[in-house]
Amino acid sequence: MSKQLWKPGTMVYPVPAVMVSCGTMEKSNIITIAWTGTVCSTPAMTYISVRKERYSYDLIKESGTFVINLTTERLARATDFCGVKSGRDFDKFHHLGLTKLSGSFTDVPMIAESPVNIECKVTQILELGSHDMFLAEVLGITIEDDYIDSTGKFRLDLARPIAYAHGAYYTLGDALGTFGHSVMKKKTAARRKNK
Repeated sequence: MSKQLWKPGTMVYPVPAVMVSCGTMEKSNIITIAWTGTVCSTPAMTYISVRKERYSYDLIKESGTFVINLTTERLARATDFCGVKSGRDFDKFHHLGLTKLSGSFTDVPMIAESPVNIECKVTQILELGSHDMFLAEVLGITIEDDYIDSTGKFRLDLARPIAYAHGAYYTLGDALGTFGHSVMKKKTAARRKNK
């Protein structure tokens, strides 16, 4: 097996490609973010990393809130557009035909077409270099009813989520197993398979 040594860089891929809405219902923007993820489960915390020169940076810093809107195959074009065009130039909600939805915990508009909207409150801003990290507490999550099955389980896979890797967007593939499947007892595995 042959390998190459590369200089330090961003190689943890794939990563989520999310649309982050910010601002207010009257003055809002959407920025596409790939540098995001979960940092703590109790309390529920997340982060986004944003370059200071981005239009959304000041909107988020001033309000101290933002919404992470998960993306899908259906939203792939809008996801890309919101990452390459600036909200300084026009209203992305209007231009893309996206619907603003009022949140329960913030004044930030959520994207109605997204299957999951995560309302966040900034707790700390870490200056890291090219990006500043907005560490945030999750205030609430809004989930589209269409993706909750008859047992009450949330089925994000049905929404066909997308991920980002090395400049391209990808759909996620088939499930390879569930958490703990590598150590599951044969009886339990058989019972689950027959459900």
